[in-house]
Amino acid sequence: MSVLLTILTYFAYVFIVAMYSVKLIKIARMPVHLRWELYPVAHEAKSKYGASYYEDLKRWKKQRRRTWLKGTLFLLKGYFSMGEYFERKRGYWVVLLPWHLGFILIITFHILCFFGALAIVFGVPVSAESASILGVILYFLILITGVASFVSGSLGSVGLLIKRLYDRDLRAFATPQNYFNYLFTLAVFGSGLYAWYFVDPTLSGYREFWKGMVTLSPATVGYATTTHIILFALFLIYLPFTRSLHYITKFFAYFWVRWDDRPNVKGSKFERNIKEWLNKPVSWSAPHIQRGRTWAEIASEKKSNEKEP
Repeated sequence: MSVLLTILTYFAYVFIVAMYSVKLIKIARMPVHLRWELYPVAHEAKSKYGASYYEDLKRWKKQRRRTWLKGTLFLLKGYFSMGEYFERKRGYWVVLLPWHLGFILIITFHILCFFGALAIVFGVPVSAESASILGVILYFLILITGVASFVSGSLGSVGLLIKRLYDRDLRAFATPQNYFNYLFTLAVFGSGLYAWYFVDPTLSGYREFWKGMVTLSPATVGYATTTHIILFALFLIYLPFTRSLHYITKFFAYFWVRWDDRPNVKGSKFERNIKEWLNKPVSWSAPHIQRGRTWAEIASEKKSNEKEP
């Protein structure tokens, strides 16, 4: 059983990395987007009051000042606070926030378990009584993130399930997959919560399992811990088929779409990309669009029609 459990976990991590990589490469190769012209742009120097570098005279002669750290911190703040949901629908935010935090914390928990296993392999005991400060720090970080993820994720899963069932507005847009996701995540977080509370209060079983993963020597763990590890591995395999990719694609959406205010300078790579996509044929049709023609032909025709009296 321990060998199969280890193989399943290896496969789950390789699978999710491979699937996410394929999806991200596909997104990165998508056509140039339409400019949004929405301000403030977080990485602009004057973003505090909604300004833009377009306000500067002879801006094309000046070097643009962008702070990518500001944009990244803005996104991370959104991940941890879900501020837009708080402003628009606080009843939903109350259950959505712990659910999302549960995801972030459980991934952090498994990453810390990996580093804890490395520490053990290199002779650093990971426990509350460890003689090594690093061992003590890793022990409490693993314990805190693990328990916090199990509790937060379980509460969020139950809360979202109830909210979807009893909130008429949310229920109208719910799909069977939504309900399946809540039940599946409840099983994942709930199994971890059960294993910690009733069987393994120090979460030592996870450290032993990850030690076996690192050393290629599968370790035998208790049934409760085994159940959670299996469910979590299946969860990782399932994730690429859900909308969870938005944890990553949000960076594309903000930096490449919402905040992308690059000037289209003559002779630039940006201009070449636009020309390339304008020469692509249209693969769909509508009353105002004809299939088979290029975007450049359609845009030129529309422009000519607009000039007619």
